Amino acid sequence: MGQGREPRRAQAYDGELGAAVARAQQGDEAAFAVAYRIVQPALLGYLRGLVGDDAEDVASDAWLEIARDLGRFQGDGAGFRGWSATIARHRALDHLRRQRVRPRASALEQDVLELPGPSSTHEQALESLSTEYALELVRGLPRDQAEAVLLRVVVGLDGPGAARVLGKRPGAVRTAAYRGLKRLARQLGAERVTDEDPSTLGEST
Repeated sequence: MGQGREPRRAQAYDGELGAAVARAQQGDEAAFAVAYRIVQPALLGYLRGLVGDDAEDVASDAWLEIARDLGRFQGDGAGFRGWSATIARHRALDHLRRQRVRPRASALEQDVLELPGPSSTHEQALESLSTEYALELVRGLPRDQAEAVLLRVVVGLDGPGAARVLGKRPGAVRTAAYRGLKRLARQLGAERVTDEDPSTLGEST
């Protein structure tokens, strides 16, 4: 873990996810359930970073829309993760407009917030975090950095995929993720490990 540029956990299921989505588009309800089980944990983590305790309700709304529009989706497993994150983000922003509250950070699971890079120092440091402390750290990030970190690390999107969800250029998202991770690492007293070029958070090749 940590050797590659991109989060491995979500991507490891992209082949299975793509096949399940294709079957679901043909009306296979069991296949849709498989896609849901693969995508939902990361999607929920992302939504918790935007709407806090209301994440479950927003996720339910998002999945209703995903199911309704599934026939229009074109792409593979990674594409489906990005597409579903885009729908979830729109539902979250609608929710925030209705509530007129600022986005709240998520209580990320200890084993989810992993900083990319060749060293295990980040992983060791983050594994020692309590959920409450992780919440405080992520809450301190600017909105663009928090979203970039959530999409890259929690949802597992690559640079272009995260950029499409946010409607920004890949370079801007890559820089935001780098700055957010560097800030978190600095707060953990481990900034030396992240003194690397933002291109380590770059696109898959």
